[in-house]
Amino acid sequence: MDERIDTMDEAQLPEKLRPLHFLFLRGMGLINGFAHLILGLALAASVLLFSWLFFDDVFDALRHANLAQGFLHGLGTLMLLWTVSALISAEIRYMQGHPLTVDTFVEVTIVVVLRKLITMPVQSTLPSPQEFLLWVGSAVMLGIMYLIVRFALTIRVEEASAPQSAPQSAPHEAGADIDGHRQHGVVVEKGQDAMERG
Repeated sequence: MDERIDTMDEAQLPEKLRPLHFLFLRGMGLINGFAHLILGLALAASVLLFSWLFFDDVFDALRHANLAQGFLHGLGTLMLLWTVSALISAEIRYMQGHPLTVDTFVEVTIVVVLRKLITMPVQSTLPSPQEFLLWVGSAVMLGIMYLIVRFALTIRVEEASAPQSAPQSAPHEAGADIDGHRQHGVVVEKGQDAMERG
């Protein structure tokens, strides 16, 4: 895909600017690769951090004999770990050459909203009923948006794969017809050789 974009841009550029354009694209590609390397390292470090926070919440709950509150705190930390896991999966797909899809970011937002709803009972100040309803409504709307995005991606994948499957089945059908004629002792010949023999 990058080569096609380079060709399109170079066709519109003056000849003297094409080497500079090529170097600029290469430099931006290196910078982008370095940025994604830093992102990958930061996500890996956040996995270790959130894992440590989860075990710290569990041990703190056991020390203070407050299992319910400690469980909710630990569950909130696990939701953050789930968010990081979704971002790591998206980063792996991107570094393998696949485009970033919107459903990943919608999923991350849903997890953040659900974490907020889970940790509301153990906050120092309880939210008002209106605020709680706003968070619940946000979670429902995000869930509907996630279903719509996933459905749209499924339709796009089916449309992209449909034209490729039709030509592949044609040779198999033709081969099956020839095999069927041979079983009955009849071979249909095409082309100039068949006309000469006829």
